[in-house]
Amino acid sequence: MRLEGMRIAVLAAEGVEDLEYWCTVMRLREEGAHVTSVGIAPGTVHGKNGLEVTVERAAADVDAASFDALVVPGGWAPDKLRRYEAVTGLVAGMRTAGKPLAIVCHGGLVAISAKILDGVRATGSKGIKDDLVNAGATWVDEPAFRDQDIAWGRVVDDIPAFLRETVDLFAEHHARRG
Repeated sequence: MRLEGMRIAVLAAEGVEDLEYWCTVMRLREEGAHVTSVGIAPGTVHGKNGLEVTVERAAADVDAASFDALVVPGGWAPDKLRRYEAVTGLVAGMRTAGKPLAIVCHGGLVAISAKILDGVRATGSKGIKDDLVNAGATWVDEPAFRDQDIAWGRVVDDIPAFLRETVDLFAEHHARRG
């Protein structure tokens, strides 16, 4: 298990993309990571396709020191999450600390509001392409890749490639920390 002992936050709010959330959580757990759902407030939220997600911790109650890595799934949740300074502060704090991030689909909206994309290659839903570019990123239309300490995934169909990049990136960081 390549991620044994890693503490990984996965952001969630009402309207999170169910598959991007649940496939990621299950894959990270399969590799031995301790996964915590972080959002606006603790409680139950529903994915855009109706699956329930339990938000365990409020972003206001954690910081970058609380986790080794962070994932931002897409769906409608990123547009809600990006409005909270505690969420964008957590994402920016992870980046400043050199901790790996994984961002898929509309998750890039949170990265935009966290102001961490200047000079970064990025992908996501084509619906946010202009937003990513305007935030200083270079748009790349590929299923998944890594740039610096960020693993990127384009859309739901690209989850397998996104998770390969994510697990590899997180495992490399974990081995170095070791």
